[in-house]
This record gives sequence, C-alpha cells and structure tokens, in this order.
Amino acid sequence: MGDVLFYHLTQSSLEEALPQMLERAQDRGWRVIVRAASTADLTALDTHLWTYDAASFLPHGMEDGAAQPIYLTTGTEVPNAATVLMLVSGAALDPAEAARFDRVCLLFNGYEAEAVAAARTAWRAVRDAGLSGTYWAQEEGRWLEKAKTYPGRRHGSRAIWLSRPLRI
Repeated sequence: MGDVLFYHLTQSSLEEALPQMLERAQDRGWRVIVRAASTADLTALDTHLWTYDAASFLPHGMEDGAAQPIYLTTGTEVPNAATVLMLVSGAALDPAEAARFDRVCLLFNGYEAEAVAAARTAWRAVRDAGLSGTYWAQEEGRWLEKAKTYPGRRHGSRAIWLSRPLRI
C-alpha cells in the first residue's frame, strides 16, 4: 500500500517544482508516471521538461512507454512498471489505484480555488480509504509537513494536523 503525498504549491509553480521532484526520483532509480488531466497540459509539460535547464536532462516521453523512466500520459496505463505516480494539472486521484503504487504525489496550485477544493476532496478519499497521506506546504522556500493520515486506527483513519511543522 502506497503513500499519498499532497504538495500545496504556493511559492513555486508546477513548472519549477515538478522537474526538481522528477530529478530526485531519477536519482533514486524510481520509474515514474506523470499524469495530467488534458493533452494540452501534457504537451506543454513535455516541452517544458526538454527545455527547463540546459545543463540537465530528464529522460521522458509520451510514446514507447516501456522504455521511458518518466512516462507522461493522460490515461491510466503503466507501461514502464512505475512505482511512483505524479498527478498534475487537475489529474484526479483514485484511492484504489493509489494503493498499487509505492508513492503517489498530487501537486496542486494553492492559488486556484478549484484545485484546492479537489485536493481537499482527494485528501478525504485517501483518509476514508485507509491510505497513508501526508500534506506538504511551502513555507519560507521549504516544504513543511503539515498533516498526516494514520490508517488502521480503531475508528478508521483520521488526520492529525501538526501544531509544529516539521522542517525537512
């Protein structure tokens, strides 16, 4: 059963945060699916990943999925045996699917009311499904853990809001 990590983007854009996360995943040898809600968003993301840093390279693609360490899609296929799923640009979280990955990352824009509302709905779905969830917020240029769900409690999963953020 995987961990679902919610990343509330308030100090950086998706275009800034996602390449950093993908570089870390690649450094760890993880295979990744990046899922967007629309083909237009996915195409823009593909172009950005090729050009975001002239000194860096993230092997990725939208075709020949089995060969791609980072596979970009709008669908639910997993041709590259990925253990990490990153949901961006409004891609919906399915708790049953999340349980099949080691890690699911939902990145959402904190300045878009619709994205925040969808993330809250997804958080409740993760909690209610008994999955482990962690909510990360950007503060002072760092990611701070703000809340966790604890599956397996006697009365079901529940969220614990941390009174003192943990600096990571």
